[in-house]
Amino acid sequence: MGFRERVDSKNIAVAGKWLFYFILIGIIAGCGAIVFHYLCGLGMHYFLDLMAGYRPGSPAGEHLLLPSTDTPFNRWMLLILPALGGLVSGWLVYTFAPEAEGHGTDAAIDAYHHKAGMIRGRIPFIKTIASTITLTTGGSGGREGPIAQIGAGFGSFLAVKFNLSERERRIMMAAGIGAGVGSIFRAPLAGALFAAEVLYRDPDFESEVIIPAGISSVVAYCIFCLVFGWGSLFDSPGFKFQNPLELGPYIMLAGVLVVTAVLYIKVFYGVIGLFKKLNVPNHIKPAIGGLLTGIIGFFLPYTLAFGYGITQQAIFNQVAVPTLLLLAFGKILTTSFSIGSGGSGGVFGPSIVIGGAMGGAVGNLFHQILPTVVTNPGSFVIVGMAGFFAAASNTPISTIIFISEMTNSYHLLLPSLLVCSLCYLLSQKWTIFENQVKSRVDSPAHAGEFMMDILQTIKVRDLGHLVKEVKCVNVDLSFLDFKKIFPSTKQHYFPVMNKDGDFIGIFSSTDIREVIFTIHIENLVVMKDIMTQDIITTTPSEDLNTTLLKLTQKNIDALPVVAEDNPKKLLGLIYRRDIIAHYNRHVSKIKDHE
Repeated sequence: MGFRERVDSKNIAVAGKWLFYFILIGIIAGCGAIVFHYLCGLGMHYFLDLMAGYRPGSPAGEHLLLPSTDTPFNRWMLLILPALGGLVSGWLVYTFAPEAEGHGTDAAIDAYHHKAGMIRGRIPFIKTIASTITLTTGGSGGREGPIAQIGAGFGSFLAVKFNLSERERRIMMAAGIGAGVGSIFRAPLAGALFAAEVLYRDPDFESEVIIPAGISSVVAYCIFCLVFGWGSLFDSPGFKFQNPLELGPYIMLAGVLVVTAVLYIKVFYGVIGLFKKLNVPNHIKPAIGGLLTGIIGFFLPYTLAFGYGITQQAIFNQVAVPTLLLLAFGKILTTSFSIGSGGSGGVFGPSIVIGGAMGGAVGNLFHQILPTVVTNPGSFVIVGMAGFFAAASNTPISTIIFISEMTNSYHLLLPSLLVCSLCYLLSQKWTIFENQVKSRVDSPAHAGEFMMDILQTIKVRDLGHLVKEVKCVNVDLSFLDFKKIFPSTKQHYFPVMNKDGDFIGIFSSTDIREVIFTIHIENLVVMKDIMTQDIITTTPSEDLNTTLLKLTQKNIDALPVVAEDNPKKLLGLIYRRDIIAHYNRHVSKIKDHE
């Protein structure tokens, strides 16, 4: 077997190993999504239906696991049920895994950037149970946050078991996010893109995550759909964009969505701040948030739980404008109270309900004013779903694909692109995911990589003004004579030259420590006895990354710079501190320019 064949075989083996990892993540995340979906269905049946007689509608792609009960609707039970759920969920989370509180996607983002992709093994299990209890007792939230943290937790767990590096653990964790979200929303492409895009505020992607997340997402999606059936989550009448004049109302919709998204973010984090200041045990806070949620639900029941059923009705223009507006603003409050108090749930699900409601309201208003231009108000529901979450999360690309896959409405890509782009541009200052960093440059996960990349573009010759000319000593100079020179200089390193002026060695002030306190040998010792001939040097054409690596490996502070064509011709010394200072100035200029 030749060298090329051996290399190809090695590459195939490595690719096969990673393919196995990503398929395994997809299988586990898909099974996790199935379990979570079953638990949510059972919880809705036994809590909301059996105990309160409340039976919220479902999107077209989902069906009841168990037949409805005959329990009459009871508003008073609906009022206290979210508080009871919050009490159990709060005890579970704050007793066993406090990091499982809130919306799980943000916790997964934080783990990616700041915790080397580490998520404790118990998190997926605690998150699954706590989220199920929160969401099926009337708490307002989405399934993507829990399943994102569940998938991420399994990915991180596998990476630890396989003894992978930090970088590989982050990739496995992100693949788990994509697999979980892509499967439970039946949007595998969007799941992969979301896992790569949601990490940053700028329109930046974690490129090394897309393929792994794509493989895992497809596997998880197939496993999930084998159990619950194929097809999109929502049904739509097959809307088509055919009138350019309709872009005007869509632009107006973008403005409304941005204002609503900013309100959503402000209220959400305002509630979180209030509950953090609340002087009661953390275990009790989700129950208080649940009670406030129940009070709103007492008057507006459709703002509880998931809310996908009423969004499905809005797509077919079956919901009145006042109801849509009450749904949007009521959902902002119930979501903030349910999750902001420490309950467990996601923010994507409520976002598509809020965005769809606002889109439906705007679409209906323009349909009344311009019936020949806006012929289908339901299309504004779908575009509103996409635009609102793009504004709230700074993820315009994956959101467009998300809503297209979830609603099977690819003919609305053009207005969705316009609205999502405008929403993103107008709302960059705000995000529902506070652990997002600005870009890859700002992520601790890539700090070393970017420093290395930048240093590789800079040559030693570019720092010619920082290459210091230093006092050299003759190889035959006695140590006694050197002691007369030493006090007059602040040098720490001393190059040694022979009689021909060639650079042959170097020593530091640390190297003379033994001799300087031994007076009786001062006349006997010469510089040749002290210097080291094993010299590490750099040249003007060498990049700063290589130079800094040499300094670090030998743990020295300066490196001799020699001529390109003559290693015995000393040009001066370059210091580690000057290289780092130059790097910091260079990065500062780049940021100022941006």
